[in-house]
Amino acid sequence: MTKWVFVGFALIAGYFLFTEHRAHAIQYLPFVLLAACPLLHLFHGHGGHGNHGDDHEPPDSATPSGGGRP
Repeated sequence: MTKWVFVGFALIAGYFLFTEHRAHAIQYLPFVLLAACPLLHLFHGHGGHGNHGDDHEPPDSATPSGGGRP
């Protein structure tokens, strides 16, 4: 029950924040979108793309299996 009261309060507060501050907050939206890329690189970097180093061996499927041309 407490969770639903909080959700309702948060929705009402979000509505009033949006309606009261829409006029001067929307004008900064393009700058926020432009700042998102450098901020993501600052906090997340390029990690999570997998191992791109040359120190790992190729998978077994990349080696020839001998089933090709003679």
